[in-house]
Amino acid sequence: MEPQLKDGVTDGIATVVIANPAKRNAMSAGMWRDLPGVLDRLAADPAVRVLVLTGEGDTFCAGADISALREPGDEQQALAVRAEEALAAFPKPTLAAVRGFCVGGGSQLAAACDLRFAEEGARFGITPSKLGIVYPSSSTRRLTALVGPSAAKYLLFSGELIDAERALRTGFVDELHPVGALDERVAEFARVLASRSLLTQAAAKEFADGRLDRDAHWAEQARGSGDTAEGVAAFLDRRAPRFTYGL
Repeated sequence: MEPQLKDGVTDGIATVVIANPAKRNAMSAGMWRDLPGVLDRLAADPAVRVLVLTGEGDTFCAGADISALREPGDEQQALAVRAEEALAAFPKPTLAAVRGFCVGGGSQLAAACDLRFAEEGARFGITPSKLGIVYPSSSTRRLTALVGPSAAKYLLFSGELIDAERALRTGFVDELHPVGALDERVAEFARVLASRSLLTQAAAKEFADGRLDRDAHWAEQARGSGDTAEGVAAFLDRRAPRFTYGL
């Protein structure tokens, strides 16, 4: 099977699957190049409320296809950074569902998601020091914000893989689940996210990511959305809210 990104939408949940099983779902140059366009299309779809990123089969992503790094220049890294930034900028909640290896570019993509749920036995690593590659500054800052300076340096300096339990302790992973339970938990939590106010989520995502200039924008969006009135009415009526922001 040719390396590819698969995507689909069900009940407001978009799923993007990294599919290159012959190479443990390593990202080819074409896959890096295609990801921003896939994300743009899903972001523009009003039916999409949440995005789940995962790998085909029993592994998430073993990183970039190393054979592509034989090519001259830094195009591969530039493609990876553009894909990572597009994922980080996705305007709706994103969740990485990780099993097996999440290494190099795989960890880069997982870190760009808002949340990461993992299966026991998953392995994580940032491996540029094994290849003599300078890890991008934007990726380094994102990793450091996620796990702290010491853990980021451990991963970047050594290139060693860590297990899922340690990834949970460092904050790289948000939830850890037994083998066979990950898909059900991801689906359950994605449904929870899809039922909540996208207005609240989109504003919170920007604020949590450090935007300092959008208070007035989001106050205006809140006044015109109707989500607040609907949320309060639903609470008082003891029913599920029907939020409409973004539809």
